[in-house]
Amino acid sequence: MLDKPIAPETRIVRRGAAPAAREAEAEICVLGAGIAGISAAVEAARLGRKVLLVDGLPALGGQAVTSIIGTFCGLFSNGLDGYQLTHGLADDILRELGAEGALHYRRGHTTVVLYDEVALGRFIERTVERAGIAVLLGAVLRRVRLEDRRVAALDLATRYGDVVVRAMGFVDATGDAALAFEAGLDCRAPADGVVYGSQMMVLEQIDEAHYPTREAISARLAAKAESYGLVRHDGFAFSFPGRGTALVNMNHVETPLDPFAASATAFAGKEQADRSLRFLQREFPAAFGRARVRAYGLPGIRQTRWIVGRHQLSVDEVRRGTRFPDSIARTSWPIEQHHHAEGYVWEPFAEDHLHYVPFASLTPPAVDNLVAAGRCIDADSAALSSVRVMGPCIAMGAAAAHALDLAGSGSVHQLDVAALRRRIAANVEGGR
Repeated sequence: MLDKPIAPETRIVRRGAAPAAREAEAEICVLGAGIAGISAAVEAARLGRKVLLVDGLPALGGQAVTSIIGTFCGLFSNGLDGYQLTHGLADDILRELGAEGALHYRRGHTTVVLYDEVALGRFIERTVERAGIAVLLGAVLRRVRLEDRRVAALDLATRYGDVVVRAMGFVDATGDAALAFEAGLDCRAPADGVVYGSQMMVLEQIDEAHYPTREAISARLAAKAESYGLVRHDGFAFSFPGRGTALVNMNHVETPLDPFAASATAFAGKEQADRSLRFLQREFPAAFGRARVRAYGLPGIRQTRWIVGRHQLSVDEVRRGTRFPDSIARTSWPIEQHHHAEGYVWEPFAEDHLHYVPFASLTPPAVDNLVAAGRCIDADSAALSSVRVMGPCIAMGAAAAHALDLAGSGSVHQLDVAALRRRIAANVEGGR
């Protein structure tokens, strides 16, 4: 043992006038590490492609982890015995988190699967590492370089310096169509008002023995929301049996694309979440009297800006269950519009209903090597509300990876759609 501690040596550093950007290359670059982006990156890596996964947050998982969405929706068909509609990464999640006891199935007309966000986050990190995917976190998109109808490179800024990424193909899984927008491509946004997001939170120290029914919470909330200063007059508090925790979503917050307004949303959302807690504590003291916040999520975003693709999925196509020649995802999730602060529109479908997402809704027509996945694909606002949930988003990510793999250095608009459909058949065909 040394008698005196020895301080490590130091050196003087100074930023140069124009430090060179770090260069990175991949075959497929996925921008956005939410559930759609993770699915795309993992699928591409399993196809043998060199993959770079980029996200603006310092962690993987996007809203599924950092906003604590807390439920997998759209994974199953309707009915009490609904069957699984999306496979691939979804199979891995259900198997591995199920083995950890980190899932709880709530079956009714629609099936939602509650998950532990910490377990999901670690699963995603382990899966990405095992797949050999290169990761760049905390990276903000500054510029998209286009050359001859192709995305040639992305200019990114990080706190550690600038990075230029070049790739054969790109996936826009940003949620806000950031890649397409920065490339100067046409995008869509709500024409009037906003689509509200939610501030999720997890409560602990719940007394499960006295837990009220969802119907009881909903009725009390509808009657007393205003007296607690709550903007939204509906919502849910799902318990996770055996854990003494509850996932709470009882508020609406605006989710603007303006940087200062978006920053203010974080404070407004937590204030609404705190009021939700007071409501639960006072109205249902036996179950929530000792409850406290275990975690707040980042503001949850539903719809902000999305691409203009070769086909705009319409609400009529969703209601009819239109099967497209290039279908790449399916779900039976209801139309779920959050365009009123006080509540939302919920239009469920019959048990035998399925609706589909066409590949053409993932592809901006002016670029040959870009595919969107997740909540920024092309659809009208009502249709998008029924396909932006995690089940079909996982399927869209997988389709994006296979499309870019098939297209290679060519165009995603000219690939063999039949070959694409064969690769992803489990996500668009079959039942029980």
